[in-house]
Amino acid sequence: MTRSLAAAWALAALPAAAADAPTYTVRLLTPQTALKAAQAALAKCRSEGFQASVAVVDRSGILQAFVRDRFASPGSVDIAQGKARTAANFRMDTAALDREIQPGRPSAGLRGLASIVAVGGGKPIEAGGALLGAIGVSGAPGGANDDACASAGIAAIAEDLEF
Repeated sequence: MTRSLAAAWALAALPAAAADAPTYTVRLLTPQTALKAAQAALAKCRSEGFQASVAVVDRSGILQAFVRDRFASPGSVDIAQGKARTAANFRMDTAALDREIQPGRPSAGLRGLASIVAVGGGKPIEAGGALLGAIGVSGAPGGANDDACASAGIAAIAEDLEF
């Protein structure tokens, strides 16, 4: 009887031990996948007649791929990267974040932070419930157009990411 109690106790302790594991596994975009998303977003912007910059960051907000159309404004470079980092850091669409930090909202204080670019065009890249990175587009007229280009970038890699 003692042996079976010891075995039962050992089995009961396994989930707790697994929860306290010293490491964990994360999924990341490959550079090729990040570039594919950036190029698809740029192609969508071009097809609409927009000159844009596109940034893809990893889940930590570190730049993985970047493309800039030849006539995209110099300012679009930093803005695209800021949108991508913001989408990754908040794990939400930057247009939705913009609505959440409007004056009078509970998170309105975030609006003044220099590191946040809360305007349409930044989208998280997720698959299987995991954040893989984010994409940011800048240069199209208005956030809705930047959003459409970013969505095209994500759509181009969606099948690759299903797991």
